[in-house]
Amino acid sequence: MQDTFKHAEACWQCGTPAEQDLFCRYCNSLQPPDLDYFRFFGLEPRLKLDPEDLQQRYYKLSRLLHPDRYTRKTSREREYSLEATAILNDAYRTLRDPIARAEYVLKREGFENVEPRSKNVDLELLEEVFELNMALEELRAGDESARPQLEVARDKFLAMRSEIDRDLQDLFEEYDATRSREILEKIRRLLDRRRYVQNLVAEVDRELSN
Repeated sequence: MQDTFKHAEACWQCGTPAEQDLFCRYCNSLQPPDLDYFRFFGLEPRLKLDPEDLQQRYYKLSRLLHPDRYTRKTSREREYSLEATAILNDAYRTLRDPIARAEYVLKREGFENVEPRSKNVDLELLEEVFELNMALEELRAGDESARPQLEVARDKFLAMRSEIDRDLQDLFEEYDATRSREILEKIRRLLDRRRYVQNLVAEVDRELSN
């Protein structure tokens, strides 16, 4: 993913060389925030992160960047504080979720967006979907005898999702060790399948709740 923001070569306040830090090491003025989520948190781009470490970094940055700390600062620093706080919250929501984090890394590395596409779904799952659609039509037509079948299908799809999540964890470790684009492609395909299965679960839940 190409960065949409480039750091200034020097601190806007004192003119000393910038080093992609949030605060100038010489005058401590707040710098333009980095849009890259990993760099913003001072982390290597990895698919497996320590959630406690991420949380502590989030709390620390929240305190440092809170707009209330900049009410008497320059207008530029007040603006940077607001921008940085927004990026911080978006980055934390993304990086703390393993699935969202994986999608972000894929986008960062230039892969297309992950979307549920039936052409990438295996025949066995498509057969399950065919039976599911039949049961859904029966329930929508008022046939309550289809409800147990839908409950069984929901449990089956949840089990599929859990299996996918286990496979993803293994691939996350493998990617972090190798940085292989081939592994990223496998992750992309698994995420594609996971999104498809999750959509099926959501559809069944909607009908069962009616």
